[in-house]
Amino acid sequence: MLVLPKGVRHMPGYLARPAQEALVEEIRRAVQAAPLYVPAMPRTGKELSVRMTNCGALGWVTDKEGGYRYQPTHPVTGEPWPPIPEALLQLWREVSAYPHPPEACLVNFYSADAKMGLHQDRDEKDFAAPVVSVSLGDDGLFRVGQNTREGGTKSFRLKSGDVVVLGGEGRLAFHGVDRIYPATSALLKNGGRINLTLRRVTVPG
Repeated sequence: MLVLPKGVRHMPGYLARPAQEALVEEIRRAVQAAPLYVPAMPRTGKELSVRMTNCGALGWVTDKEGGYRYQPTHPVTGEPWPPIPEALLQLWREVSAYPHPPEACLVNFYSADAKMGLHQDRDEKDFAAPVVSVSLGDDGLFRVGQNTREGGTKSFRLKSGDVVVLGGEGRLAFHGVDRIYPATSALLKNGGRINLTLRRVTVPG
């Protein structure tokens, strides 16, 4: 049995197939309003292998000039982000154990060759709130570690409908996606993986 770091929860198959299909339609509508774009690393300007967009009052963005940050508008269109789908707000209420709603939903699209290096989600002001993520589409190999890079890591496969929560001692755990397993799900017509990450950004006032 795989033992995960404290504060890290994996809930396999939390979303049934009909709920996944409905959520994909919601995300498609969001992407029409806020198109996927290619983000870039701070300073170097190296492009990430994922494409991304956001829903919510705030969206996480990164580029060479401005670095990692949250902002209320799409960096390409300048338009406000579309609202977070109600199904995701309900999911947050069910699994977050946090009394205030999320403010951002990062939408990452992984093609067959995309990956995400080990990183921490630490651009938020409120670490009391967890990070809640949902996997849709093809399987991905998820890696999670400790709160420092020196700690050991564990890897496990995330399937469509799985939910992961990083909270408490695991809120700042290093995590990433090592690879995608193509053609392991028929949820997305053209294949690939969507990861939705719900975050509270500001401290409730």
